[in-house]
Amino acid sequence: MRIIAGAHKGARLSSPSGPNTRPTADRVKESLFSMLDGYGVLPAANVLDLFAGSGGLGFEAMSRGAAQVDFVDSSLAAIRALQANAKKLGLEHSATAHPGDVLQFLAGLPDHDDPESRVFDLVFMDPPYPLGDDAVTQILRRLAGHLDMESIVIVERASRSPEPSMPAGLEIFRSKTFGETAVHFVQLAGEPEG
Repeated sequence: MRIIAGAHKGARLSSPSGPNTRPTADRVKESLFSMLDGYGVLPAANVLDLFAGSGGLGFEAMSRGAAQVDFVDSSLAAIRALQANAKKLGLEHSATAHPGDVLQFLAGLPDHDDPESRVFDLVFMDPPYPLGDDAVTQILRRLAGHLDMESIVIVERASRSPEPSMPAGLEIFRSKTFGETAVHFVQLAGEPEG
């Protein structure tokens, strides 16, 4: 797996072996980031990469101008790969790996009325395809309190899976299918498509 554009273009990323990591294909990543460039969300973005694996999406975002990425994954092998990739790219100061369950991580974030609360400009959510729709909706519900009207959440699912169910306050504003992969762009409801 490699970074396809930006400051770290061509850099190869370490990836944990095994069936639990499913890196986003280069052609999907290229199209996804082209769309994100169009929305202007990447420069100086505060990014959250859930189910991060080796961090291909988060590190791609950093290569293209994102300021900081929080990576979350329950696999210790993935966390080790993330840390090795951050060190290799010289991004340890702005890439933080959080080992553990995604829902527990989100539950531990300060609420939106807390001065320590965090808002993420861009969230990548690439859960294992077998993860059920109810779990995806629950994660999105928790995430909603850490978004603003400019934030974009990318939900990557199998193209044969149903479109994710949106909790109150969130809406899908764009979807694109690439072979076996479907990518859904999610935002807080009420903002017209950009």
